[in-house]
Amino acid sequence: MRRTGIVLTLVALLAVVSPALAQAVTGWTEVGSDNARALDESQGLATIVRPSGTTIRYTGVGTIPADLNSQGWNHVGDPGSAQGWYVEPYQRDDRGAKLFRVQAPDGSWANYQHNLESWEANNNSFAAVSPDARWLVAGEWGTMDRLLVHPMPGVVATNPAQNLPYAAAIRLDHPVRDVQGCDFQTATRLLCASDDPDGSLFGTTKPLLQVDLAGPLSGSDVTAHVTSLGQLPLRSGCSGTFEVEGLDFDERDNTLRVVVMAPSICILWDSKTYRFRQ
Repeated sequence: MRRTGIVLTLVALLAVVSPALAQAVTGWTEVGSDNARALDESQGLATIVRPSGTTIRYTGVGTIPADLNSQGWNHVGDPGSAQGWYVEPYQRDDRGAKLFRVQAPDGSWANYQHNLESWEANNNSFAAVSPDARWLVAGEWGTMDRLLVHPMPGVVATNPAQNLPYAAAIRLDHPVRDVQGCDFQTATRLLCASDDPDGSLFGTTKPLLQVDLAGPLSGSDVTAHVTSLGQLPLRSGCSGTFEVEGLDFDERDNTLRVVVMAPSICILWDSKTYRFRQ
């Protein structure tokens, strides 16, 4: 009878614990994961929906075109896509321009450069395209109370030879730290992955953030409310520092994907793209 009681107790505990393990972040249930290759799937991803078909495209150090790398753009961030348009954000080590590599729905490519504002950090961590494909949201590194907005290159800003200007800011009501990727869930909601190693801003490290805008982007500053949905999965056979990378929201089936790179040598086999659904 005692052994039976222990088994029943364990079963009851598992029934309680299992949903908590699956519910990694508030409002989202983890439904699976895929291995994320360190070389070419370590920075982020975007779902590109076109009449010719749908693809999920990743970025990593191995995806940087040789010509851009030789010109100094040696880091690619989390890409974004909407209405068949696709954007990759690039940065360089000096205080030179940022670069956005843009693919049109017809498959043609163009490079748009943005000259830094005097107050702007040189980091170009991610590109998020608004659902109407008229605005491009980009992010800096460190502790920030803003996200940067540009006219969408190729749609609103159509001349690659001209500077891609700064248009406005999303003014956050709560500071964020080390945001690695954002994507629009709706015209007034962004989901963002933070690699925050400190945890003092929201009470947890490596959170998934929800950013609710006061209204759709229009070219003027807009305020936004930031909510932490909790810590993203940090699971590996190695101990050490995980790195939360980019994310993507796939509107076809409402799947959220977030890349998390594992510590140490386990980066080669424990790194994952986690899948969530509401």
